[in-house]
Amino acid sequence: MGLRNQSREVNLPLVHLADSQATLELGKSLGRGLSAGTVLLILGDLGSGKTTLVQGLAAGLGIPGPISSPTFTLINEYLEGRLPLYHADLYRLSPDQVEFLDLDRYWDDGETLPGIVAIEWGDRMIQPPPQALTLALSYSQQEGRQARLGAILAANLVQWEAVIDHGLLVNEV
Repeated sequence: MGLRNQSREVNLPLVHLADSQATLELGKSLGRGLSAGTVLLILGDLGSGKTTLVQGLAAGLGIPGPISSPTFTLINEYLEGRLPLYHADLYRLSPDQVEFLDLDRYWDDGETLPGIVAIEWGDRMIQPPPQALTLALSYSQQEGRQARLGAILAANLVQWEAVIDHGLLVNEV
């Protein structure tokens, strides 16, 4: 099934991003504003800025050092910031393989410290967690770079609205 077929997903207005630096800055804002327990499904084509966004997220959380995509390791854990960051990349996996990763240990059972879970290629999840936020990155010649903020369930949009209300996202349309 996957996220692409989730009829429940709801979205907020688009955020326009001038360049990759703006994507990084959006990530920093999210790192400063999102709370422990946030699950962020990051969607977009190859080269759309998913890893750049997570690098900004880590910087906003105060996590030092290089942040790279866990394309081959699948999950990187960064524990030294304001909150832990759990960064997964599902690009190389089929939806059935994703189920065997046991990702819910990062948000359900207390096995890990509460933090932010950022999942690149989150649309590969057959059953995304209902509390998940979505951030879809896109680029077109006509529209430029954009981020669409959403959630699996409408009730969870309040998490985005809290970030927006604190002025962390100033270039929304």
